Amino acid sequence: MQAFILRQNIARYKALLKEEERECDQRILKELLAGALRQQAILEAQREGLQPEIGLTEAAAQRLIFRDEFMASPEPYLLLDPRKGLHIIDINDAYGLATMTSSAKIAGSPLFDVFPDNPADATADGVSNLFASLKRVTETGAIDAMPIQHYDVRDPNGVFVTKFWKPVNRPIFDSEGRLVYLLHHVEDVTEFWRESN
Repeated sequence: MQAFILRQNIARYKALLKEEERECDQRILKELLAGALRQQAILEAQREGLQPEIGLTEAAAQRLIFRDEFMASPEPYLLLDPRKGLHIIDINDAYGLATMTSSAKIAGSPLFDVFPDNPADATADGVSNLFASLKRVTETGAIDAMPIQHYDVRDPNGVFVTKFWKPVNRPIFDSEGRLVYLLHHVEDVTEFWRESN
């Protein structure tokens, strides 16, 4: 029922936004739309994930194939389980540094619990945009390079820090061609964004 209501609200907010001419009402509708899209992404991630259940032993074997390369890379990577909950499997040190966290703190946690939208920004759309990208990767089996995203992250004290990212999401398949992981790569472009805007 909640998913149905969210779909109805999203459609209504989009329709109203196209018709509304007053700037203050447009702002309110944009905030309502962003909130509904965020709730929809979180609900879908928790209830369904992006991929049906697969054998854990197959996925674990696949993970071992590239673990050393993943961990040693100077590029920030997060390995995600596409099943229900979208749990973080692991991050490398570069990702931990970029996002001010560590594998010990976040491995095993649902992605959007660790990286929620900044509650102080009512129009934040990082969660819904990232979920949409991961969904495209799952449905197409192709890499999805996202446009630059404003997606704040929490510092070690829990304070949200303004960040802009250039994310790329890619599927990882087992030897049978089944999706077993999603690999999320980010480039922190915050300084570039500030200088160019």
